[in-house]
Amino acid sequence: MPRFARTALKACATLSVVGLVLGVAASPAASAQQSLNLSIGGFVPRSEEGRCPSLPCTDVLVNNLDPTIGGLAFNIKDFDAFTFGGEYLVGLGDKFEGGLGVGYQSRSVPSVYLDFVNVNGNEIEQQLKLRVIPFDATVRFLPLGHHDAFTPYIGAGVGILNWRYTETGEFLATDGTIFRGDFVGKGTTTGPVIVGGLRVPLGNLGVGGEIKYRAAKGDLPLDQGFTGSTIDLGGITYSFLVNFRF
Repeated sequence: MPRFARTALKACATLSVVGLVLGVAASPAASAQQSLNLSIGGFVPRSEEGRCPSLPCTDVLVNNLDPTIGGLAFNIKDFDAFTFGGEYLVGLGDKFEGGLGVGYQSRSVPSVYLDFVNVNGNEIEQQLKLRVIPFDATVRFLPLGHHDAFTPYIGAGVGILNWRYTETGEFLATDGTIFRGDFVGKGTTTGPVIVGGLRVPLGNLGVGGEIKYRAAKGDLPLDQGFTGSTIDLGGITYSFLVNFRF
């Protein structure tokens, strides 16, 4: 399927979920079951083994680790990141709710070449930075409803991820010389979201925990000279949340 067709299908799916949530939010019945989540937590990116299910590998981080392509010294887990965000929730009857949320995460990782140093003996250093702003539209199932002492839930939806990846510092040219560079890839992509969690009501306030999984890839520009044409943005976010009902 052509790329423009895939993009159109993803956009239609996203708009459908957003339209459902906003439509219900506008109804009088839903207005009595509105709440706001504020969350802080951590993001764990997809592992090196899971980023390239087939060969050749196109993921820039995996290729940067390959001594025959990139040869940089860092770990995928170095991109673990602090996250924070907010989410507006509305009730869809007693057993369901819809949510629209936004988050933020950013991580800068230092690296050097594994097998090369400068002529003065200093390391050849770079900074790899990934910033992601996810917008999520989800629908959750609450098996115990909205009014119990605690509220477990599970759900799914669509995420729209605005991302920016950069590599800045010193690099080796094909002739072995060292040059300074600043390479940038950025864009917006979509992917599925799976969420599960638990809230404990405390009057109009509540606390809880949540796990959210996203799967998405960004396309890197081919004219920048990255070691891969894509970057895997998927992973798991663990969050502590405070819920305000109104």
